[in-house]
Amino acid sequence: MSTYRDLTHRGSARATVLRTVGTRERRSHLTAPRVPTVGIDIGGTKVMAGVVDADGNILETLRTETPDKSKSPKVVEDTIVELVLDLSDRHDVHAVGIGAAGWVDADRNRVLFAPHLSWRNEPLRDRISGRLAVPVMVDNDANTAAWAEWRFGAGRGEDHLVMITLGTGIGGAILEDGQVKRGKFGVAGEFGHMQVVPGGHRCPCGNRGCWEQYSSGNALVREARELAAADSPVAYGIVDRVQGNIPDITGPLITELAREGDAMCVELLQDIGQWLGVGIANLAAALDPSCFVIGGGVSAADDLLIGPARDAFRRHLTGRGYRPEARIARAQLGPEAGMVGAADLARLVARRFRRANRRRVERYERYERYAEARRSNDRTAQGSQ
Repeated sequence: MSTYRDLTHRGSARATVLRTVGTRERRSHLTAPRVPTVGIDIGGTKVMAGVVDADGNILETLRTETPDKSKSPKVVEDTIVELVLDLSDRHDVHAVGIGAAGWVDADRNRVLFAPHLSWRNEPLRDRISGRLAVPVMVDNDANTAAWAEWRFGAGRGEDHLVMITLGTGIGGAILEDGQVKRGKFGVAGEFGHMQVVPGGHRCPCGNRGCWEQYSSGNALVREARELAAADSPVAYGIVDRVQGNIPDITGPLITELAREGDAMCVELLQDIGQWLGVGIANLAAALDPSCFVIGGGVSAADDLLIGPARDAFRRHLTGRGYRPEARIARAQLGPEAGMVGAADLARLVARRFRRANRRRVERYERYERYAEARRSNDRTAQGSQ
């Protein structure tokens, strides 16, 4: 892969091509070029980059820690460029897709706000594409994960899909007829900030009672730590496991103990699952999808979480008993979903770039034929004098 260091003289033409890229993917994704692309998943703690082929197979991955959020956005951009250049030494990369944990504008250029990074109205696509001589696509990480599950995972074959990602908070995405629905301003799918309990727990977003305060990794850990700090007898098992160091209580530990049969941990996951089901029922009333895909780190609890969610969904679904119920499935692609989806969405951009590049080449070839014909005619005319 050529890089900006080798092809700086082609930057203006490349920028012209990037400006022609549409703001939404098309249903003809199956006709996109079957070329390897790089997907980048940027979170609050890690940056993961991988080369992905046209069938969603990961050919190679690299991981590094996310630079501290107090540093300038350029530090994160440098990290992205370094990972792409490293992968391009071993793979013929045709495009780069970036899934960012934050709000991305409708043009998929600017990160409007990232809660874990110092990005505020940051023109990420233009900055990265200015340093890499390949087209770049930027989207919200939940959108890229949903796209991956629709293309290669639990959502295959679904025309109307909603994905819910349970991690530190709750993210989400909507797909209809092969298109990610981003909304007018690009920030659709922020399900975690639906208010489900008026005056409830304070959320970092500034509001109270947001859904993610009752059904997320943070909610799960908060409840466990509160019980442990109160010296509740039901928390003795987990307190013993962390040897009394309450800050060591984490979501994965709670899930592990629940699988071992710890009654408190099982109950906490049931509570989180029930709130998950309530929120899903609300989304079903508003969006009426055929399938909900549950991803994110908390989904590793599987039926300990999703079983109670299905039960609560059926109890709270509007019109229950008189309407079809959406399928609720656990995501299949795991923590790599965002990276795989970003790479696959970038492949659509690569297709449009290749078409535009082919037209430029054809125009150049036509000009060369015309110029050669002119030169030949001039030589003939000079010879006849």
